[in-house]
Amino acid sequence: MFRVVYEWKVPVAQQQAFQTIWRTTTETIHSTVEGAFGSFMLRSSDDPEKILTVAKWHSREHWQQFWGNCNPHQMQKMRAIAERISVETYDELEDRSK
Repeated sequence: MFRVVYEWKVPVAQQQAFQTIWRTTTETIHSTVEGAFGSFMLRSSDDPEKILTVAKWHSREHWQQFWGNCNPHQMQKMRAIAERISVETYDELEDRSK
């Protein structure tokens, strides 16, 4: 498995809208893009504008096909109300969170 961590700066006043768009975006990607297994969202306890979204993919290759030009159309509504700060990729070694 492969994980991608996106860091976002989301104004507090926009967080409900961002979460709604993220939920729809995640469900759409999961149901329409091969190799996408969904995502979860975290908010920093120390910085309320810092949001992480962590996507799970079958492989780096599946994510790279989706990621393409670094601005997939599925994520554009999220970028309209929040600033994407960074994208980091990780190879999953083990998941004991079940």
